[in-house]
Amino acid sequence: MEVTASMVKDLREATGAGMMDCKKALAETNGNMDEAINYLREKGIAKSAKKESRIAAEGLANIYIDNNKAVIIEVNSETDFVSKNEEFTSMIDTIGKAILASDAKDIEEAKLLVTDEGTINDLIISKTAKIGEKLSLRRFAIVNKNDDEHFGSYIHMGGKIAALTVVKGANTDVAKDVAMQAAAMKPLYCFPSEVPADVLDNEKSVLKEQAINEGKPADIAEKMVEGRIKKFYKEICLSEQPFIKDGDLSVEKYVTNNGGEIKSMIRYEVGEGMEKRSDNFAEEVMNQVKGN
Repeated sequence: MEVTASMVKDLREATGAGMMDCKKALAETNGNMDEAINYLREKGIAKSAKKESRIAAEGLANIYIDNNKAVIIEVNSETDFVSKNEEFTSMIDTIGKAILASDAKDIEEAKLLVTDEGTINDLIISKTAKIGEKLSLRRFAIVNKNDDEHFGSYIHMGGKIAALTVVKGANTDVAKDVAMQAAAMKPLYCFPSEVPADVLDNEKSVLKEQAINEGKPADIAEKMVEGRIKKFYKEICLSEQPFIKDGDLSVEKYVTNNGGEIKSMIRYEVGEGMEKRSDNFAEEVMNQVKGN
């Protein structure tokens, strides 16, 4: 029986297995969908599909740089234990290098990139089946710089936090210091100008209400808000934060003193904003041992 593209597509959607694995399964089972699914399950290839609804909020973030181009990525696993697995870290390297060599604009485009082990999507499905946990490429960003600019990269806590910065002028050491600052102090934005208007308006409203509750007249409260907003910026904006190596300087002033200018910052913290697993790991291991 001829195996059609439509049949392969249906089997992929049903099992999450790679295209070539699905094509082979259909060929081996004479096009019988149910038998093909069983074939893939028996080979351990389809089991990854069962994990799609599970939470993968652990994992690693990493940065890859090639001359004037860099990529920062986050790849997730279900447990921190697996994120230390060589199979997992090798997969991240493969994904990172493939994206670095591409112009992928989003996750869907990235998943179609070809590696030595098939597409990135096929690679993730294959490693999910082999490792036994849901794995996923959560996000990435490709950053390009000019010749007179420097990348700063810093990986913290073994890959739990990654920060990538671009500094014009100065040098690579200064750019790395800025990346280290971003990793350690968790700025939400690079500059005050990047703070969304609704976030700023909400903060001003809260600060004004605080001042009024302290017994200040409305006009005085308004003036107090302006001063307190500067403190707010120092907490959430990289350029305004006190520099971790010299608290008398802002990060922007430190860079300026070294003949540079901050251009951009991206900070990834693994699992931020995601629901975390709350199940009992020991219980899960026992269930796996029992075959559940």
